[in-house]
Amino acid sequence: GKKLGYTFNNRNLHNVSLGQGQEVVAEQALDLAAKEGHWVILQNIHLVAKWLSCLEKKLEQHSEGSHQDFRVFISAEPAPCPESHIIPQGILENSIKITSEAPTGMQANLHKALDNFSQDTLEMCSQEKEFRSILFALCYFHAVVAERRKFGAQGWNRSYPFNTGDLTISVSVLHNYLQASSKVPYDDLRYLVGDIMYGGHITDDWDRRLCKTYLEEFIKPEMMEGELCLAPGFPLPGNMDYNGYHQYIDDVLPPESPYLYGLHPNAEIGFLTQSSEQLLRTVLELQPRDSSAGEGGMGTKEETVKILLEEMLEKLTDEFNMAELMAKVEERTPYTVVALQECERMNVLTAEIRRSLMELELGLKGELTMTSDMENLQNSLFLDTVPESWLKRSYPSMASLGSWFADLLARINELEAWTRDFSLPSTLWLGGFFNPQSILTAIMQTTARKNKWPLDKMMLQCDVTKKSREDFASAPREGAYVHGLFMEGARWDAQAGIITEARLKELTPAMPVVFIKAIPDDKQDTRCMYPCPLYRTRQRGPTYVWTFNLKTKKDPSKWVLAGVALLLQV
Repeated sequence: GKKLGYTFNNRNLHNVSLGQGQEVVAEQALDLAAKEGHWVILQNIHLVAKWLSCLEKKLEQHSEGSHQDFRVFISAEPAPCPESHIIPQGILENSIKITSEAPTGMQANLHKALDNFSQDTLEMCSQEKEFRSILFALCYFHAVVAERRKFGAQGWNRSYPFNTGDLTISVSVLHNYLQASSKVPYDDLRYLVGDIMYGGHITDDWDRRLCKTYLEEFIKPEMMEGELCLAPGFPLPGNMDYNGYHQYIDDVLPPESPYLYGLHPNAEIGFLTQSSEQLLRTVLELQPRDSSAGEGGMGTKEETVKILLEEMLEKLTDEFNMAELMAKVEERTPYTVVALQECERMNVLTAEIRRSLMELELGLKGELTMTSDMENLQNSLFLDTVPESWLKRSYPSMASLGSWFADLLARINELEAWTRDFSLPSTLWLGGFFNPQSILTAIMQTTARKNKWPLDKMMLQCDVTKKSREDFASAPREGAYVHGLFMEGARWDAQAGIITEARLKELTPAMPVVFIKAIPDDKQDTRCMYPCPLYRTRQRGPTYVWTFNLKTKKDPSKWVLAGVALLLQV
């Protein structure tokens, strides 16, 4: 934070690293530089948010009358979210802005990963062949985990700040291990890289499984025998020099595609579709909403909202009479308890929908003063998005308002049919529950009571049938039939009874009816099984519900890398 005693491009340079009370030094440097025509570098201005208004005034003060060679360079970390944008607008408007964008695509990421090293790095280990092979595999691993983020939730459930420091320290650990041992400690290396260096960032168990699976595929004894492919059509290179590895990437790496990450091409289609929908929705939200939008603009908006509002109020059914339902119940079985809980939660949601819509209706008629909540509801109805007050009392959903409301009415119909006599439906619509875990737990509780088994020593077994919902007339004696599941990342081969490759452009094929029953956990068969996570929406992550073992003839690692999961809504 002091004036340095050297020149840079024939100009005196003042380099100030902000934070720890260096603001006064920065102001003195700016005053001197403006007078003498020097250059000033202000680093880490994101650390001094309160001082930025002073900086803005100081720059405005020196914008006139200062030396013609006076220049100021400012650097800051990127803000994690729009709310964290702290640089004053005046500074941004009067500056030339440069950003350092991360490379895109596997080729650029792989080159950048390798750029962290040199020929000297490749020659520093006594076990040269092993060191170079594993170093290149780690570079590919780093490029994969960094670039996989672009595929959204199918890539990673959550976004992680993997950085070059993770790669360089992993290579240092590799060097130390190989120098200390004549044998390559594959298990130790995979653990240190997957659970500590990169795994230290990871907070989701399924993402941790993905990270470990990549390392199990990339770092194993076969890599020394020339039998390892990092991706289809991209074998691990042999012993080369530094420039040779760069040339190998340019010559041999296949064109950019989801296959390089272990994903199906549908993953790219799904991601691009969601990105396009988000872009179009943002454009729609930017449209003017007030009367200045043009003559008749507001009237058209009000009329559209009025029509939609009346239609929704007309279709919305009465709330469930909980007193009547409780009187109907003969025995409070686990299934009955779930049905009553679902009805209570549905009443809370439908009551809020009816209250807010009737309030807005009065507001549009001029009988009530329009509040900010009513305006937000009106905007949501006009933009076809689910209002915030409804979402708070609702269930996770990524649907537009029209689809969401139709789905709500279908859920109400299912509950009405179930609560007529409280007998378990022939097939359960698992996606129609506010809390799908509750009905799955009820299956275990019912079986545990019937067979006098300990509940904590039980698990659910998932058998995929070859039938659809219409083929079932009654519920099974034990367990339940479940419909309405979808698979993402692969598809179910009903004839062979296994997971298989997805068909192009079939992003989320429907599953046949699934038979779910409870068994003692020591009776489960884990051979040739893929532990498949079940999520409520394509958002994945926080919408996790359960894990079902599905049969597979291929190695389960294939489906882990492909991001295969079951979904309750698409």
